[in-house]
Amino acid sequence: MKKLLLPIFCLFFFSSFAAKPKNTYIKITTNYGEVYLKLYNETPKHRDNFIKIIKDGTLNQTLFHRVIQEFMIQGGDPTSKTAKPGQQLGDGDLGYTIPAEFNPNLFHKKGALAAARDNNPEKASSASQFYIVQGKVFTEEELDAVEKNRMAGRKIPKEQREVYKTIGGTPHLDQNYTVFGEVVKGLIMVDNICTVKVDGNNRPLTDIKMTVSLVEKKELRELLKEIKN
Repeated sequence: MKKLLLPIFCLFFFSSFAAKPKNTYIKITTNYGEVYLKLYNETPKHRDNFIKIIKDGTLNQTLFHRVIQEFMIQGGDPTSKTAKPGQQLGDGDLGYTIPAEFNPNLFHKKGALAAARDNNPEKASSASQFYIVQGKVFTEEELDAVEKNRMAGRKIPKEQREVYKTIGGTPHLDQNYTVFGEVVKGLIMVDNICTVKVDGNNRPLTDIKMTVSLVEKKELRELLKEIKN
């Protein structure tokens, strides 16, 4: 019996100090610049699905079809690849949904990457449509009003309040739409897109096409070095 103690203890010791899984980073390129985003490991279903549709090219040449200043930019509708000027977009999808993965520590700060969805009771996410938050900076009083009127009794944690008061975001979306990543470089692209002219459906008058790719090897090393500094 004593001979078993050492291997079991060693297994516990080494597993306790095992390296955390590495994050996946992606790049979205448009004619308004490029943005780099980290996908969260805390939302594995959304992470893995996003990696899959990036690898198969689903998102390439789709549009940022819905742009609202001080709110967000939304894209990923597969039908937007061949959309005619002025055509209303936002209903296209891939025929399946992703179960909600709400995490109280992942919230809608400026630069958050989140999944769009239709109005379904499970709050399951679209397989391809997503948005990046621009949002706005809130006062303490405005956050109190959001809690009272739009958060169904939930409270905004103190640390997140500070982010909403300094960096900004869209707090009323928390725990309603799955946040599964965040911008780590290039947030100016989101700000630039939010300045474009849009029609009555918030579609930009001039198409904003995207190319989405995984950040790998040499580029990833340079990115990690840059954001670390």
